[in-house]
Amino acid sequence: MGIDLGTTGARAIIVDGENGQVVAAGSSEYLLYTPQPLWAEQNPADWWSGTIEAVKKALSDGAKKLGKAPEIAAIGLSGQMHGVVLLDEEGSVLGPSLIWCDGRAQAQCDYITEEVGAEKLIELTANPAIVGFSAPKLIWLREHRPDQFLKAAHFLLPKDFIRYKLTGEFASEVSDASGTLLFDVANRKWSEEMCRKLEIDSDLLPDVYESWVVSGQVSAQAAAQTGLMTGTPVVGGGGDQAAGAVGNGIVRAGLVSSTIGSSGVVFAHSTAPVLDPGGRVHTFCHAVPGAWHVMGVTQGAGISLRWFRDEIAGKHEIEAAQASGTDIYEILTQQAAEASAGSEGLIFLPYLMGERTPHLDPQARGVWFGLTAAHHRSHLVRSVLEGVSYSLKDCLSLLENMGLPIEEIRASGGGGKSSLWRQIQADMFEREVVTINATEGPAYGVALLAGVGTGFWKDVQSACDSSIRINSRTAPIHANSEVYRRYYPLYKEIYVKLKPLYRQL
Repeated sequence: MGIDLGTTGARAIIVDGENGQVVAAGSSEYLLYTPQPLWAEQNPADWWSGTIEAVKKALSDGAKKLGKAPEIAAIGLSGQMHGVVLLDEEGSVLGPSLIWCDGRAQAQCDYITEEVGAEKLIELTANPAIVGFSAPKLIWLREHRPDQFLKAAHFLLPKDFIRYKLTGEFASEVSDASGTLLFDVANRKWSEEMCRKLEIDSDLLPDVYESWVVSGQVSAQAAAQTGLMTGTPVVGGGGDQAAGAVGNGIVRAGLVSSTIGSSGVVFAHSTAPVLDPGGRVHTFCHAVPGAWHVMGVTQGAGISLRWFRDEIAGKHEIEAAQASGTDIYEILTQQAAEASAGSEGLIFLPYLMGERTPHLDPQARGVWFGLTAAHHRSHLVRSVLEGVSYSLKDCLSLLENMGLPIEEIRASGGGGKSSLWRQIQADMFEREVVTINATEGPAYGVALLAGVGTGFWKDVQSACDSSIRINSRTAPIHANSEVYRRYYPLYKEIYVKLKPLYRQL
């Protein structure tokens, strides 16, 4: 079983260990709270109840399809990265989790950079201080919610909170720990020097494992709540991006994934910890032993289209789609397909949650530029798809400039299911974009890791080789590429011109 704790819901899937095929699945949804601009919080109790619901649905789905209760040999965990969960000595949660897209801790990032030094920070952790990471959030809590921080005995990342609820173990693994800014990415261990410099007690930190290693077993209490068997092994798993990369087969040099979920990520496998001196991309430990990955992140990818769905499409259109049994996103992309490449000069900057790559700017804001009375709804929604894709092109360009080989790009995530969005990416990247037979992303990746950890496959590469194949290929359309080649410099220049105004705003 693979369990993925996403930003909007939990997903559990069951994979046949003989052939790597998904045989059952279950999902749940929970809320994201934004009490102020730039703030983003979730209730860890919602994650656990959502996980219980998703697991029960997957087990029920499996029983119906298999004609008997599925026997779960092992479990892998994935989830949104960077969130902060504080627990007291009894294991009780001390408050809401500040999650990955929370942007309140810029002052704490500045403090970390000054205290450690920008170059030293890259040397120690392979990454700069940005608001998305965990350490700035911990320091913000120490300064602004001292009543919670002083009671804290344990710090966990979101998926590792689910591990604790399943097994009673306080543990993490190398890929997710890489995004805390407290981890020595090059040497795959917690950084004692970072903890010392930031005055964070290392006793707060969980044990850390390689991603395929068994980290605990399902407890009797969790078994009663979920329907799982007591004693079922739970492996380390992976942060959502590393796990999704395993699920996409990005386990060798030259393979790159372009994933559009809530955020967007261009992800490249690396056999060494390749660093960007400017810290514009992230270098983390991969879920593959002895490997690392480099990724650029678009903060508001799928979030931008979801915002359009909720605030522009409106409740009546969503209800109409539900009544007809049609996916609202399919309706939106059909509308977008009515507009031509370039959206008649309408450009969308997808910075609804600030931006990571390449700007590292939590003050950035979303923009429609070039709007006229001649534009229609189709232009609006297509421009959102294109704006996200321009941002992904920013990421891909950086990876190319760092000398990482790019031989094949695999599209995944919710955006990867859209033929139009794949075409836009292929046109902008001026490269073929492929899809694979595995569509479950992180949940599938950690199910494979669970199989490796319990001996179904000898290693991660073998698990991917036996389970993953190419399903479709999307070649760039030359005429569209020419349009995007003209608009892309303008897209980049809009941010440069608006940067001082973002701060004034």
